[in-house]
Parts: sequence; C-alpha cells; structure tokens
Amino acid sequence: MLDPKLDTLLLVAEKRNFTRAAQALSLTQPAVSHHISQLEQELGVRLFVRGNGDLMLTPEGETVLRYVRRMKALEKKMAEELQEAGRRLTRLRIGITHTAESSIVAEVLARYTNENPGISITIVTDNINNLYDMLENFELDLAVVEGRSTRPELSALMLDTDYLVCVLANTHPLSHSSMITLDEIRQEKLILRLPNSETRVRFESALAAIGESIADFQVILEVDNVATIKDLIRKNLGISILARSACMDELRKGKLTALPIENLSMTRETNLVYHRDFAHKETLQDILALYKKQLREYGRA
Repeated sequence: MLDPKLDTLLLVAEKRNFTRAAQALSLTQPAVSHHISQLEQELGVRLFVRGNGDLMLTPEGETVLRYVRRMKALEKKMAEELQEAGRRLTRLRIGITHTAESSIVAEVLARYTNENPGISITIVTDNINNLYDMLENFELDLAVVEGRSTRPELSALMLDTDYLVCVLANTHPLSHSSMITLDEIRQEKLILRLPNSETRVRFESALAAIGESIADFQVILEVDNVATIKDLIRKNLGISILARSACMDELRKGKLTALPIENLSMTRETNLVYHRDFAHKETLQDILALYKKQLREYGRA
C-alpha cells in the first residue's frame, strides 16, 4: 500500500549503493536513482550525500528513514492483524533484555502460549535502548526490561522488584558467608556484563554513590551473555554481579550462590513495557498473573 519509492529508500539505505539496491529490487540503477530524486523533491530535503564511495544518509535522511521504518512496521502489523482476525490467531513480538532472557520470563511466555491456543510469540533479545526504539517503531508489541522508560510514548506495568547480588560458585571459599564486602570483592576476579548493560550501569552507579570506582576492581572479562557468565562462575573462574532474577533457577537448584553486598543497595524494577496505543490490555494482565504465579512456584512471592 505504501509508495514503492519508500521500499527503494530502505534498500538504498541498507546497501548504501544505487546499483546494489537496484539488483535487490530487480530494477535498473537509473530507476532507483530516479526514485530517490523524486522523494527528495517531494520532501524538499536531500536524503543522501553522493560521492565516490558508499552513499551516506544526511541528518534529514536519517529522520526520514526512521519514520519510513515505522510506517513499514505499521503496515505489516495491520496486515497481520487483518489476517489473524479471520483465523482467530494472535501474534505477539516481545523484546527482552539479556538479563530477562536468563530469568523466568521465557518460561512465563511459553506457559502463556500453552494456556492460550492460537497465540504465538516471537522473542527478540537486544539491549534496552534498541528495544525501546523497536517499541516506538511498532516493531515490537511488548518488552520486558529492567527499570522504567522516560519516553512519553511508552507505558509500563511492573512485574517484579529485583536486586543485584554477588554470584559465586558453590565451591568458592566465601560461598558459606551471609554477605560479601566490597573489600572482599576487590580481591576477586570479576566477570561482568558489558559497560552499557543496565546491570553494569546500576552496579557502577551504586559504587559511585559511595565514592567507589570500578577501576579499583579486577575485571578480567566482560561478557554480554548472562548464561555464559553463570557457566564461568560455576567453573570457579571468577565471580560476578548479576540480577538475582537472572540466577533464580540455578539458586533454586543449588547450582550457584548469591550473596548481598554490604553497604550497597541495588534494587530495581522489572517492567512490562508497551506502546501507549497497545490495544490488548487484557494480555498485559494475563502475563502479569502468570509471572506472579511462577514466582510463587519458585518461592519468591
């Protein structure tokens, strides 16, 4: 339904070359160039910087591209909903952070699909800012994230209150302690999430609040994947600072040890975030109820 020139814009932005975009679209190179020129005339802005190398989007081109992606996502969503209305099916695209990926969220969503025949869920894992962007662009229906978004187009429903802990192997000498101090952590090899992760940011902010710095700790490895970090901890190759919810299954089965850190409070919310135009509010309540039920089964309610 949308102007075919918009598809041309998306391909040119992706390929950064008229000829490569033309091949992907089964058009001639002059036709692709003409599409872009027509768009520039209609919008009154220049979309690309043309030179000897790859094409580069202008700042105005970046803005146009962002809205075109949103329009394409909306068109796809409309087509899916019209198709599903006739077949009585529902699809949900739900984004989760890497921390949430290692919590009970995936299990809750799987139970939701089992209890609601005809509903299918696609899970997308990414960092929190990318998930917010996808929500705003209607590329996702929901997202499970740590903390609250300040973006005005997004709303949130709190699933849980979580907190960061120090995670150790059960064979670690400190595993039988009731807590761990920062001085003790300073003596250990740390395997941490990447600096831009919500977990890492929260840890460093808590340190800064009491005049401490991550530079004074022995960070030997930075890993984005929480499952990999937990596997390395089990092998006693280091300790880490993780969300307790990300270790819930291992803690319940006695595979890892989690200790509170003396004088360091790192609580945070886990939220179900959605665009304010999301129409199926009953779905939010159903997922929340299942999440609470799962917490009770894990002994955390």
